[in-house]
Amino acid sequence: MAEADPIVSEILVTGATGNVGREVMAQLLAVDTAVRVLVRDPDSARLPEGVGAAAGDLSRPDTLEGALRGTDSVFLIWPFLTTEGAPAVLKRLAAGARRVVYLSSSGVRADTDRQTDPINQLHADMERLIEESGLEWTILRSNTIASNARGWAGQIRATGVVRGPDIAATAVIHERDIATVAARTLTDDGHAGAKHVLTGPEVLSRAEQVHTIGQALGRPVRFEKVPVEAARQQMLADGRPPALVEAVLAGAETRPESHVITQTVEELTGAPARTFRSWAEEHADEFR
Repeated sequence: MAEADPIVSEILVTGATGNVGREVMAQLLAVDTAVRVLVRDPDSARLPEGVGAAAGDLSRPDTLEGALRGTDSVFLIWPFLTTEGAPAVLKRLAAGARRVVYLSSSGVRADTDRQTDPINQLHADMERLIEESGLEWTILRSNTIASNARGWAGQIRATGVVRGPDIAATAVIHERDIATVAARTLTDDGHAGAKHVLTGPEVLSRAEQVHTIGQALGRPVRFEKVPVEAARQQMLADGRPPALVEAVLAGAETRPESHVITQTVEELTGAPARTFRSWAEEHADEFR
């Protein structure tokens, strides 16, 4: 009887069509790692050569078994506003994989049971569930992600003015730096039980981010603060889900300013964290 072909252990990436997940997929491919992505419809997924697509949906834990077969590690982005369904998903992950790397928020505080806003509370609750799951885990607590600025592109193209609620300044991080750290923690065994806080190299307000995008474009662009209630009405009128609107605006009202800058990116990857200016220059065409 011929011997069966060995099973190649792959890394499963969730959220692979999003800004961070796409970069994680690319970074894993760059180090010749077998990558599989979780998608609802593999037939319509447009993926790079060498990436496998597995059908599954985090909102339906019973669909995950096939995606996890032959998988060693999972990069997990939780795309929902509550932890409903998370215990069942983590049970499936623990049955089919050894390790999970979870993308969390640097706003999570370990010294309190109640976080400053619903989004940080969600991440804190997910972290607790993951720690109790039986999986080998690593938490990546990311600061504000630079690619969030893409949400301003329409306003910048149309008027050169970004109008919205202000949110406390933070050390904005390039999504490629998050992905490089994620790839390292997914493929190395030395990060079990670690909670890595990932930041960019400088603390920036929204006004400073918008100004930086203007510099990359070579024309003035400015931020105009809008009262929270006016922002709420506009976001609802734009068709955004009410629960998402309230979660985002709660952060605008209650999230404290953070001056924390870590060296974790450089310590784990050997290269300093990229600046927001570099991100703006790379993506300037999206704002023209």
